[in-house]
Amino acid sequence: MAFTHIEDGKVRMVDVSEKEDVDRIAVAEGYIRLRSSTIEAILKKDVAKGNVIAAANIAGVLAVKKTPELIPMCHPIPITSVKFDFDIESVGIKVRCTVRSRGKTGVEMEALTGVSVALLTIWDMVKSLEKDEHGNYPRTLIEVVRVVEKVKGCRK
Repeated sequence: MAFTHIEDGKVRMVDVSEKEDVDRIAVAEGYIRLRSSTIEAILKKDVAKGNVIAAANIAGVLAVKKTPELIPMCHPIPITSVKFDFDIESVGIKVRCTVRSRGKTGVEMEALTGVSVALLTIWDMVKSLEKDEHGNYPRTLIEVVRVVEKVKGCRK
């Protein structure tokens, strides 16, 4: 197994040139806690900035594609599919991102980046509804961002 090398204070990207291209899938998810009144506004499409779920979906896809530009030692890889699922609950939204690729390295960083940016986009879209009288966000919380599945070498 290869790791990023640090020699003489220099950080180097892992050499994956000898690895075979295989099908890879990663699924990441995260959750944003919101006021129930904010959830109602999202469902009614009554948020001043527009359609929250559509914006979060687009932002997440863009983030997946830009992951190697954001994370320094992340390899640019051919993304073959990105899918977002949004589970809207009474006090929050669970976001799940599935990324597929055929290549030499995994796609979990892409899935994590996509979920994170989708969650941040939701927060940005609804922040005016979430602020308290002091301009703070006492109930808004992004939590449990994690990889829930990683598959290497098989079609799913």
